[in-house]
Amino acid sequence: MNKFAAAMLAGVALSMSLATVASAKDKVIGVSWSNFQEERWKTDEAAMKAAIEAAGDKYISADAQSNPGKQLTDVESLIAQGANALIILAQDASAIGPAVQKAVDEGIPVVGYDRLIENKDVFYLTFDNKEVGRLQAKGVFAVKPEGNYVFIKGSGADPNADFLFSGQMEVLKEAVDAGKIKNVGEAYTDGWLPANAQKNMEQFLTANDNKVDAVVASNDGTAGGAIAALAAQGLAGSVPVSGQDGDHAALNRIALGTQTVSVWKDARELGKNAAEIAAQLADGKTMADIPNAVDFTTPGGNTVKSVFLTPVAITKDNLNVVIDAGWISKDVACAGVAAGSVAACN
Repeated sequence: MNKFAAAMLAGVALSMSLATVASAKDKVIGVSWSNFQEERWKTDEAAMKAAIEAAGDKYISADAQSNPGKQLTDVESLIAQGANALIILAQDASAIGPAVQKAVDEGIPVVGYDRLIENKDVFYLTFDNKEVGRLQAKGVFAVKPEGNYVFIKGSGADPNADFLFSGQMEVLKEAVDAGKIKNVGEAYTDGWLPANAQKNMEQFLTANDNKVDAVVASNDGTAGGAIAALAAQGLAGSVPVSGQDGDHAALNRIALGTQTVSVWKDARELGKNAAEIAAQLADGKTMADIPNAVDFTTPGGNTVKSVFLTPVAITKDNLNVVIDAGWISKDVACAGVAAGSVAACN
């Protein structure tokens, strides 16, 4: 090979290398949100968008507005807009399957965000949802170790609902088997909607002549619905209720005494992690290359690469944790709280 040809080849190699470096930035990360009905998703979005843009990439998104059919077309639209990676918060884990498979077939990496998507080629990022369920049950059980329990579960279309319930029952099974706890009501909450949770709770109160001693609700929205039903019967504050997400309204309810525990999942960390993982996958890293990735066997028998973040149970006793973390201001957390009744509000 003569020197000129060698120089030309070296130049081509260098330009290809520079192109690869250039392609590491200016990626398009497409995000499909199931809805924004819950306060926390806006927090997730802000953290995710900030991390994507800080890396020099472009954030594009769509809101399915709780409509599984719309989410299918949303994902197809994100692909058409040139998404190099997708982050999907699935409204319906089964219904989203065809759109996810289309992305996989086109070589576009997909991150299942907070909710499992049954596909071995989808990376799964979430908090440890069984542990969330355990913490919810522990929080309620510590206040009411026996009596009539109601379980306000999440959406039946979301695998997380069953993960949570499984964790809850790990904690409560012994007391249930011993007859100390009686399950007097258990229902999924369509779409995780607080209004549906309230209807379920109203029905359970009616069926049991208001003799309900504890409510294990699976998130703060459903907890809010359950507490509204309890309040209508003069029971709010006397019946322990769990939740999750650290919604501002829920943290204020904890300070006021109408909600017992909210399992805080710092959405800022989840959003940041999703942005970083999506970018790495778009750059050609394999799922096994992602830091802290572990194998997770899904209910459908798939083995998927996953990262699980650690949740924290928030009660009156440690309300200062979310205040100190800047998740919520003291004024908001402590609105309406009687002086001296909660240490974090002093």
